[in-house]
Amino acid sequence: MTDLEQTIMLEISTLPETRRADVLAFIRYLKLSIPGDQLELEESFDKALQSIRARAKEMNITQADIEAEIRAVREGK
Repeated sequence: MTDLEQTIMLEISTLPETRRADVLAFIRYLKLSIPGDQLELEESFDKALQSIRARAKEMNITQADIEAEIRAVREGK
């Protein structure tokens, strides 16, 4: 058990029994929100990618253009 976990356990042990149920509910809430955070991040990434692709299309930037630019940077040109 880490120092943080030990500190949390110590703090919980000093709470009245009625408040410990609140702590458990909060922990479960935090655990349930993790997949939502991941989903929100993925949706944000997908939106950004769509926006980037649309902008590239507007500017007539092709995949070949992007690859050529990457090669030029890697080669120091």
